[in-house]
Amino acid sequence: MTLALPPGLRFSAATSAFQIEGSRTADGRGRSIWDDFLERPGAIIDGSTAEPACDSYRHPEQDVALAAGLGLDRYRFSIQWARIQPDGSGPGNSAALDHYSRFVDLLLDAGVTPFPTLFHWEMPSAVEADGGWLNRDTASRFAEYAALVVDRLGDRVRHWYTLNEPAMMTLQGYATGALAPGKQLLFGALPTVHHQLLGHAGAAAVLRASGAASVGLVNNHTWVLPLRDSEEDAAAAFTYDLVHNRVFSEPLLDGVYPDLEALGLPSMPVQDGDLESIHGSIDFYGINFYNPTTVTTADADSPIPFDIVPTPGVPVTGFGPEWPIMPSALRDLLIDLKRRHPQLPPVIIGENGASFPEPERAGRVDDDDRISYLKGHLGAVAEAISAGVPVEEYTVWSLLDNWEWADGYTQRFGLVHVDFETGERTPKASYDWYRELIAAVRRGTEEGR
Repeated sequence: MTLALPPGLRFSAATSAFQIEGSRTADGRGRSIWDDFLERPGAIIDGSTAEPACDSYRHPEQDVALAAGLGLDRYRFSIQWARIQPDGSGPGNSAALDHYSRFVDLLLDAGVTPFPTLFHWEMPSAVEADGGWLNRDTASRFAEYAALVVDRLGDRVRHWYTLNEPAMMTLQGYATGALAPGKQLLFGALPTVHHQLLGHAGAAAVLRASGAASVGLVNNHTWVLPLRDSEEDAAAAFTYDLVHNRVFSEPLLDGVYPDLEALGLPSMPVQDGDLESIHGSIDFYGINFYNPTTVTTADADSPIPFDIVPTPGVPVTGFGPEWPIMPSALRDLLIDLKRRHPQLPPVIIGENGASFPEPERAGRVDDDDRISYLKGHLGAVAEAISAGVPVEEYTVWSLLDNWEWADGYTQRFGLVHVDFETGERTPKASYDWYRELIAAVRRGTEEGR
């Protein structure tokens, strides 16, 4: 496949702290909502505990060497709030701040720009005990945490993500309970949308005041498809698109929420000045994309008006029908976002990748399925750029196989195979492919193998 990628496109790879660091009690780290969630019987499919995961807290040099070996422009990693503020308030934990400061220096010494995320689903248990993202006060507490981090790292870190996938925090964390903190509030979870966006806006103001060059958040977006060509399924798709995508994109990009009340949904707890703060809070728009979502109208007695169903006629990843593969959906989503928002700021693809079945022990993994997935989606990005979408950066999820939240160690997303018994890291065929692609695009050949 030839990929018509512009030579100036930046390339990144991503990880998140709780999924790779291990050392869950080291250096005074506090409890987080994921420490609480994984202790629930049956919450994690294989009963694993994210310890030691990739053991990256104790051995960050290995990860930096792998990031540098790819020739990445930037490396996306996250910082654990519960390490910085073990009790969710008060002064920063100096040992944790020292750790992340050393990590930033390792990246810079290796020629890779650090691109940290302040919140990758990991909240101190004490903050959740006070209401978590259901509580407006959490937005202020998040800004205080951001101030501690930027005070230590801001002299070297210029580019920041505030939140990762607030849609999944709302939908899976507070609405269905599939992820931490495990609430099952259905549409009662919608206030968490507004409070997360407020938290982002407050943190963005703090980061900018400390000299940040660019600040944004990254949301998990999906291209929503009706199962049938019917008014009922079209209405179901419209509602799901609203609660997964537009309730986040429109306040950030247009300064307004979509009309929730017209659909019988709760309105947002907006106070004076909130939307003005949110609307002016991003320098780029971050999009994580994995798959489209097909929906149909729900049964009359369902508490929600849509059902998510398999997408017909497409292959799937290791998650099965839950994660269909349709690269054109990413192209269509990006073009539609630009159509809806003509003044769309620069776009960063903050995560894109796939899990496929792989051995626990490995010498060399020839992950052709992953290479095909990445090629297809980079092709979709190239088509969107040609159509005028200002995509400036593409990020593979993930640099490493890791602890995949409620799926434990049963799913492998990495460009690098990790033996979770020994910690050994072995680059896969996709690692070599991505390294060669980055080099080719930098040479201006606009080709991928």
